[in-house]
Amino acid sequence: MRDEGAVEKRGKALVKPGVLPPVVLCDVTGRDLDGELIARPVEWDTSQFGPTPRILLHMPKRQKPGMPVPGVGDRALVRTERERDPEPNAPAYTGRVIKLLTRQKSRVLGVFRVNSRGTGGRIEPIERKQVGRELAVAEADRCEARDGDLVAVDILRTRLAGLPTARVREIIGAVGTEKAVSQIAIATHDLPDAFRPETIAEAEKARETKIEAEGFRREDWRSVPLVTIDPPDAKDHDDAVFAEPDDAKDNEGGHVVTVGIADVSCYVRPHSQLDREALARGNSVYFPDRVVPMLPERISNDLCSLRPDEDRPALAVRMRIDKHGKKIGHTFHRVMMRSAAKLSYQQAQQAWDGKPDATCAPLMQSALDPLLAAYRTATLAREKRAPLDLDLPERKIRLKEDGTVDRVEIPPRLEAHRLIEEFMILANVAAAETLEEQRQHLIYRAHDEPSVEKLNALSEFLATIGVRLAKGQTMRAKQFNEILARVRDTEHEHVVNEVVLRSQAQAEYTAQNYGHFGLNLRRYAHFTSPIRRYADLVVHRALVRALHLGPGGLPDTGLDELAEIAARISAAERRAMAAERETIDRLIAGFLADQIGASFTARVSGVTRSGLFVKLAETGADGFVPASTIGDEYFRHDEAHAALIGSRSGRAYRLGDNVDVRLLEVAPLAGAMRFEILSEGRTMRTSGIRGRKAKPGRDNASSSRKGPKGYKGRRK
Repeated sequence: MRDEGAVEKRGKALVKPGVLPPVVLCDVTGRDLDGELIARPVEWDTSQFGPTPRILLHMPKRQKPGMPVPGVGDRALVRTERERDPEPNAPAYTGRVIKLLTRQKSRVLGVFRVNSRGTGGRIEPIERKQVGRELAVAEADRCEARDGDLVAVDILRTRLAGLPTARVREIIGAVGTEKAVSQIAIATHDLPDAFRPETIAEAEKARETKIEAEGFRREDWRSVPLVTIDPPDAKDHDDAVFAEPDDAKDNEGGHVVTVGIADVSCYVRPHSQLDREALARGNSVYFPDRVVPMLPERISNDLCSLRPDEDRPALAVRMRIDKHGKKIGHTFHRVMMRSAAKLSYQQAQQAWDGKPDATCAPLMQSALDPLLAAYRTATLAREKRAPLDLDLPERKIRLKEDGTVDRVEIPPRLEAHRLIEEFMILANVAAAETLEEQRQHLIYRAHDEPSVEKLNALSEFLATIGVRLAKGQTMRAKQFNEILARVRDTEHEHVVNEVVLRSQAQAEYTAQNYGHFGLNLRRYAHFTSPIRRYADLVVHRALVRALHLGPGGLPDTGLDELAEIAARISAAERRAMAAERETIDRLIAGFLADQIGASFTARVSGVTRSGLFVKLAETGADGFVPASTIGDEYFRHDEAHAALIGSRSGRAYRLGDNVDVRLLEVAPLAGAMRFEILSEGRTMRTSGIRGRKAKPGRDNASSSRKGPKGYKGRRK
């Protein structure tokens, strides 16, 4: 039977070809739309048996002590069982983990390069930490990979001399296309960039919602001149705004601000295919060359997008603000609206600056002027609330048609941007307040106060530039703003903004409210972008349920389930941010790859014992200067001053310093650049500075190269 191919030998067992054995070595590769772990066998012949089978891992609800608990990236022994009648596109096997072998064994990704002989090749790494550490691939292990393919590999062996060897496990795709850079980020972070066929089918079946449907009639707001104000290249428009003077006698000088938000909840119902895939994605991811959306285009760019002169369902909030800008009341409405115009930020700003175009001119009196008046009133309350006011300019990458970088620019921060931002914040606060009043569970957007450790580090740094911040005190956003105001227009402005930012906690989604420190708000929930954020969709459903606004409300969902959803979408948000940041780094590195040896003006953006991180002034590109390449002396890392200080000369490079650097090396696929510093550095008074002691033997152990008198080391 073996000779006839009916069975094959695996170890000491005989199994049917193309069928997994009862116990198999697997890698946990990801999760399905329901959050269940998916594994794949390590060994599988795709050329003979087709695609690698997927295994759905069953985990007991209550873990026994000592029971192995796998996670994505782990390698484990799994007991498998073949499904008799699996659903279409569902895993063909189920399994239970017997033993975990390695924890968090992330796959190694790189670009395959054929060697000069045409047989075998090398793997060019795409991770910054792996730059210069190529892997050799034999011809028998290349798995039909072609030159320029992005591949996942298994490392076979390492050697004392020569390159480590690897075997291609998976061919992800070619990187020679115009969208290659974002494709690397998508593969690296396992971003789901293709919708499942059943999800697409469900989206295509959706039909436009009528003003009366499923036994519920929406309010008719189609005569209200709501307008959308977005970036000029925006395709999906999920928020529209309108304002008018409040004619109530008890609110003289006040305004009524209306925010209409696309009603995604009427199309994406709980536990549907659209819903499960939206939760798995968590949010849309925006790259310079593409968008990986949370929802299919049929929903995001068509049915839900608030396009002008088209009837669209919306969930709207009407807010009253008094003459001091304070919100004194609000109501939610499920409506049918019709946007009066689609405007860009630049269009709206020009209109308010007295240069309205043909689209804006007819709307000045009815829509645009009242919006500006309401916003300027709202800023009075904002100033009194004093949210954290960091000045960190955002750079925008403009691409050519071939996907390469054309230029990097800093778009101006317009009053139109701040107007939309302020009205969205007001709407988000209103959503959180209403749900709390209705005793309805929700997902908050929370931002914790800085930790004591970070505040102490901030205090130590500020002391070095003459700004006092008492340790142990409770800080509010207003106090941070006072510090920022003190250093505005001084040489320390940029560095203090950076240090204050790094002292802050990371915002997250949570089912438990602990306020939003940065915005200085007691309660806050994302509500205004349900097309691109799953958290907003949950809040929409909660409002529909709590206020009895028709179908599509949040089903019975306990705090534990909401907490799990919040954790998943927080992780998805962090994943998206990392992917976006790395893509920008790779694009700029590719842009500068032909400028080896060129000099640039930069700012020190980070200081570590190993060297300096620098950010180029013109492009915002990040690079590294190894400490070993700075001068001919040993440089100590001083944490309090956030500086590297020369042990002989006292010459120092400090966080925020402006320096001149020369580009020495670029790894475009990894987004890594190495620089040489050209500036002489500053002279720092180091008396009394606490820092780290140099290790014995460093700096040639020469007494003449010891630190300046008074320099006291600190053991970490």
